[in-house]
Amino acid sequence: MVGVEAASRDPGARAARTDAPVLATVTFTVNGERRTLELDTRTSLLDAAREHLHLTGSKKGCDHGQCGACTMIVDGRRINACLTLAIMHQGAEIVTVEGLGQPDHLHPMQAAFVKHDGYQCGYCTPGQICSGVAVLEEIRAGIPSHVTADLGAPPQVTETEIRERMSGNLCRCGAYSNIVEAITEVAGSRA
Repeated sequence: MVGVEAASRDPGARAARTDAPVLATVTFTVNGERRTLELDTRTSLLDAAREHLHLTGSKKGCDHGQCGACTMIVDGRRINACLTLAIMHQGAEIVTVEGLGQPDHLHPMQAAFVKHDGYQCGYCTPGQICSGVAVLEEIRAGIPSHVTADLGAPPQVTETEIRERMSGNLCRCGAYSNIVEAITEVAGSRA
């Protein structure tokens, strides 16, 4: 109440209050291309990609960070793009599913998903593929998961490790076994 009373006595304070969005400029690299956007500071990274850059591969599923359909790779780590503000990623390197491969030149993970039928409706597939790529990088970097048996040894690519690390990506169609097969194949081709 004190603030309201003070604002009513001070016309300058009242004039400063506005419902207009606060805009900020952010520059980052998306799929190898430097991009600069002027955004409402409340814009999520997912909305920046989909609505401003027209990169619609990443999907808005739950918009609460529970389904993983929005997964992108930011500075080498996978994140739920619906839960982070775009302006928090000034200077970041962002990779969406469009940046992994194209229809005429698929990323090995995309090709493995096709080969093993790792999708049904396909809505979660872009997030699954980005997570799958990042999961293998996490394992290669020696980052343990909750199911890593020996924290002193490098984690191994096992079905249990893959299922645990992919647990943040939901597939309502239930293509999990085929997704694990696809990721396992890509991991094997790197060995």
